[in-house]
Amino acid sequence: MRISVAGGTGAVGRHVVEVALERGHEVVVLARSEGVDLTTGAGVADRLADVDAVVDTTSVATQKRAAAEAFFGGVTRTLLAGESEAGVGHHVALSIVGIDDVDTGYYAGKRLQERTLAEGAVPWSVLRATQFHEFAEQALGFVRIGPFSLVPSMLSQPVAAREVAEALVDLVESGPAGRVPDLAGPEKLQMVDLARRVSRARGLGRRVVPVRMPGAAGGAMRTGALTPASDGPRGRITFDQWLEGS
Repeated sequence: MRISVAGGTGAVGRHVVEVALERGHEVVVLARSEGVDLTTGAGVADRLADVDAVVDTTSVATQKRAAAEAFFGGVTRTLLAGESEAGVGHHVALSIVGIDDVDTGYYAGKRLQERTLAEGAVPWSVLRATQFHEFAEQALGFVRIGPFSLVPSMLSQPVAAREVAEALVDLVESGPAGRVPDLAGPEKLQMVDLARRVSRARGLGRRVVPVRMPGAAGGAMRTGALTPASDGPRGRITFDQWLEGS
């Protein structure tokens, strides 16, 4: 198959490219480094020629609702328009476990992405996954005050980005399925503890300070709203295994 990967240079997208190539597929990366702007549509049409499926792993660094909705809504509409024109038969999107129960600006953007797909004309699949193992190291940089890193208090069930990529390529190969069961890692863990373990293992010297996020969203995060509420596929790679091998 010929597969386009939107965000194919990112944390999950690069693994999607690797997995697809390993399985013998042809891959076309949709990213700025390849001359594609998914926010304006520049370069999209040329890169979708003869493509069978698109995998969207794009993301944006914002927690503002308007910005997140503009990005995810705009990118999804741009991709769907290009796919319809090119005759692409399957759109696979990566989403996040718990976005219906945690009302942040970023998650509002992801909810809009899912609605836009469901209302579109291109057959689709959506995989919601939990935070990646890499999220713990990213969290160390969210708010830094000297040697201190302020990390949100939240219960997580992190999964390896590589395993998320494998699941996305599985969906490409099996065909449109709508929203599929949520994917999570093998263990429920506290993000603050994970951030501390990353800091020690990497020799970063960060002093992690737990932060209780305010409001209903913060309470939901602390009590596990970002972990699966039902059975589904689970990753095999534990956080410690990932940390040792990364």
